[in-house]
Amino acid sequence: MTTVAVLADPPVEGHVLPELADGPLDESEAAALYMAMLADVCRAVESSGAELLVNYRPEEQAPDGVDPEQAVREPLDEALQAPDNARYEVQVGSSHAARVGNTVTHLLEREDVNTVASVEPTAGLLTRQLVDSAAMKLRSAGVVLGPSTEGRVYYAGFAEPVDFEGAYATPAVQTLTERATDADLGADFLPSAPVVETPADLRTVVPLLRARHRAERVVPPRTTALIHELGLRVTADDELVRD
Repeated sequence: MTTVAVLADPPVEGHVLPELADGPLDESEAAALYMAMLADVCRAVESSGAELLVNYRPEEQAPDGVDPEQAVREPLDEALQAPDNARYEVQVGSSHAARVGNTVTHLLEREDVNTVASVEPTAGLLTRQLVDSAAMKLRSAGVVLGPSTEGRVYYAGFAEPVDFEGAYATPAVQTLTERATDADLGADFLPSAPVVETPADLRTVVPLLRARHRAERVVPPRTTALIHELGLRVTADDELVRD
């Protein structure tokens, strides 16, 4: 079984998705979108064959007066079918790469977990099928990556630790692949999928979700519902507007 770690920030106003909160959304709406995506991501992991591990920020990295574990746990308790089965542990490390590396290395070397993955909480289009496909690929490849736009990754799975220092340097998909091959682990890839962190990301995801919803295909329910609630759509001129 793969343990999938979701590194979650407290979904509070002014603390998440700053590039969106400064443009097409306000701080409250950006926090709501972050929470919707986080819930959809965790639900996708829960419904797969993987173990869900939610890594929350330490108190010193959270806004004043916010309990980072409770800020994440309370809404996820409502979103998950079996919330008591989810693990919650504090993140350790001064950078994203360090936090991923510490989690992956600890689980592989101290808890004898077979494979570990880190998933971005902004990967709102993550599905159970992608999580299970990655687990299958990790049987033959030491590192499995889910590429996103602009060289980012939404999924990074490991059968063995790599050199994580600076491993998420832009473009992360290339840097992580180099770390995998440097360690003679080999690398494989999942289909590309967007993360939502910038206005350009939102312009990519909004029409995709609207199209999938119109075609009655599988969509992340909370993220899609919020997109419709906010009235977001993209025009023929690639402009993000609100109805």
